Amino acid sequence: MNISYNWLKNYLDIEKTPNELSLILTDIGLEVEAVEKIQSIPGGLEGLVVGEVISAEQHPNADKLRVTKVDVGTGTALDIVCGAPNCRAGLKVIVATVGTTCHPTSGEPFKITKSKIRGEVSEGMLCGEDEIGLGSSHAGIVELPADVKVGTLVKEFYQMEDDYCFEIGLTPNRADAASHLGVARDLAAYFRKSYTLPDVSSFATPAAASTATVEVKNTEACPRYSGVRISGVKVGASPDWLKEKLNAIGIRTINNIVDITNYVLHDLGQPLHAFDAAKISGDKVVVRLANEGELFTTLDGVERKLSVEDLVIADDSKPMCIAGVFGGEYSGVSEDTTEIFLESAYFNSVYVRKTAKRHGLKTDSSFRFERGTDPNITVFALQRAALLIQEIAGGVVSSAVSDNYPNPIAPFAFDVDCKNVQRLIGKEIPAEEIKEIIEALGIVITAEKEQVLSVEVPAYKVDVTREVDVTEEVLRIYGYNNIELKSQILASLNTQEKPDKEVVLNQIADLLIGNGYREILSNSLTKLSYVDDESTAVRLLNPLSSDLDTMRQNLVYSMLTAMSYNQKRKATDLKFFEYGKTYHLLDEGYSERQRMVLGIVGNKSKEQWNATSGTVSFYNLKAAVDMIVKRLKVEGLQVVETANANLAYGLDYMKGQKVLVSLGAVATEALKKADVDGQVYYADFDWDLVIRSIRKNEIKFKEVSKYPAVRRDLALLLDDSVTFEQLKNVALKSERKLLKAVNIFDVYKGDKLPEGKKSYALSFTIQDEEKTLNDKQIDSIIQKLILNFEKETGAVVR
Repeated sequence: MNISYNWLKNYLDIEKTPNELSLILTDIGLEVEAVEKIQSIPGGLEGLVVGEVISAEQHPNADKLRVTKVDVGTGTALDIVCGAPNCRAGLKVIVATVGTTCHPTSGEPFKITKSKIRGEVSEGMLCGEDEIGLGSSHAGIVELPADVKVGTLVKEFYQMEDDYCFEIGLTPNRADAASHLGVARDLAAYFRKSYTLPDVSSFATPAAASTATVEVKNTEACPRYSGVRISGVKVGASPDWLKEKLNAIGIRTINNIVDITNYVLHDLGQPLHAFDAAKISGDKVVVRLANEGELFTTLDGVERKLSVEDLVIADDSKPMCIAGVFGGEYSGVSEDTTEIFLESAYFNSVYVRKTAKRHGLKTDSSFRFERGTDPNITVFALQRAALLIQEIAGGVVSSAVSDNYPNPIAPFAFDVDCKNVQRLIGKEIPAEEIKEIIEALGIVITAEKEQVLSVEVPAYKVDVTREVDVTEEVLRIYGYNNIELKSQILASLNTQEKPDKEVVLNQIADLLIGNGYREILSNSLTKLSYVDDESTAVRLLNPLSSDLDTMRQNLVYSMLTAMSYNQKRKATDLKFFEYGKTYHLLDEGYSERQRMVLGIVGNKSKEQWNATSGTVSFYNLKAAVDMIVKRLKVEGLQVVETANANLAYGLDYMKGQKVLVSLGAVATEALKKADVDGQVYYADFDWDLVIRSIRKNEIKFKEVSKYPAVRRDLALLLDDSVTFEQLKNVALKSERKLLKAVNIFDVYKGDKLPEGKKSYALSFTIQDEEKTLNDKQIDSIIQKLILNFEKETGAVVR
């Protein structure tokens, strides 16, 4: 939301500079994200001064140039060469001195330097209006009135005032501050000043004027609808002051009528809409729900199919506007419009929000109606706009104000205990100061008894409905920075279960980052086509879009989406990890599960002139998974082929009957869905199971053995169905104490072996930590291994 510094001055006297005010706004809950200097003329005429031409002599070396002496009020006349035909002695002119940057009407800015023109020194420039952005004429230099004082800044002569635009990150609960009036109210409360509303006392209707015919068929969707007819308007360009106001906050000007409605919207926070009265069939405005499937063309030229839940403003035959969201193409104001019907309404925020999302429309009006506007300002805003239209477009009010408000919305009434306010804030703020802040915020105190205040909160403060909300309002204005930290901090002993999940997560994150991985953070909302099981999917009742209508059941598509995004931006060698939740709707209710996932794609390393880098493989991912398992000291895992539907092939590391981690190559179907190039390898940890598995782990010191380890190798002929994991388990069962490691270093399949057979070359690391092993002990262990391999797997030593 953009707010103009000068515009705020229309409401209250501000003595703070724009930068000082930005800090105050942030302190009171209106966070200023940026401050931009706004100038109605580029450059703001900075550096230009009024000068007087003392003399103007013919240039000795050029027929069309004059050598002038110009007084700019410094006591020393400047020598300036000028080619303008109207340059003459005694003329008051605009002078750009050396060092000044000029911003022409067209073209790039340029800086004035001291130079020689045809041999004569020139210490500045006498300016034409097109050379400094004042206009487009190039007929000669600007001639100023004779009574202007030499040395006067040109920006002061033209009464140029710089403006500043505050870009405010408005939170959804601060609908009351979505306008210059709303921001001014907060500032008035902070400064303990009063603010001044625009004067509408001159608004009047003809004595014999009839009321515009309006019928509201759904008062739940439209609790209040006000309107007035204005005749004799002349649609055209807006005056400069109005254009400058709107341009300062980034609003494009259209015509005087539309600009006025936009001005009042950003001024008072009340959206308005102007209809061409001549196009209202039956001379009657009807506020109703649309018919299912009713077609309507909006201002952007798009034909939309309406829902029975959409509120529309219609005449006696057709819709003219989607209420609170977007106007219609047919009924809008055009250059031929001479009579308008001006609408100012209060619409139910739920209806507007659902309609805006249904049709994918976001407008300044829907932004405010969705959050909640002031139901009691509709007529005031109508009168304000009508007076501006009369002033700018020459119209006259030709009807009485029609105001349909059958059930007035009452203020929020409840009690506020000052002691509770002090307790929640954590500081003994005097009760009188609390009352002063509450009243400064526009909240009425109707009664008081023993520091308990009965209050009535204006309806425009839609988020202030309880005592705690008033407490927050008081704290905003009092100032968070004014709450001191106590010298004594009371704390309780930490009884958190071990291990600390955050500590473990950070350890693994550091480990992965050190190995070239980058952490990503993805949205938990995804599309339905990405879930594993639709029957257990958690669906949103009111989704932002069809692509964000379901809570994710896996993190594989979050990973793939991030990879696709990077690949489209020429980043192809990727190593990502993410920690997040998945969501399921089970028979026993909603379930949230913590996961940690890894994904790799592309080359193993960056290109180098002296080395080649192949693409990543399953084993690069497996190395990272084994590294994590080893770092966490998770033991007793069994390895089986994966059953994960998102993987084309891979492994599951089982902890008992549960899968601790699945890893493998992502299935082609998933890659196509996410539009990812190349083979992605992916691992998915059940992080809740990880934490449970390491809960009883203890760190123990173990001295490095003084006795050497011995390696022995065996080549085994095996059936194709036998896996390395089976062999490893047989070996470790055969010798539990001395066998430290089993590894595979060669696999052979070929025509030299019988059909259905393969050859594995295994290495065995044997070590006794108490003594040196002799050959007899080593041979005994190897023979035991061979015997058990033959017995349990049918292996034959080659």
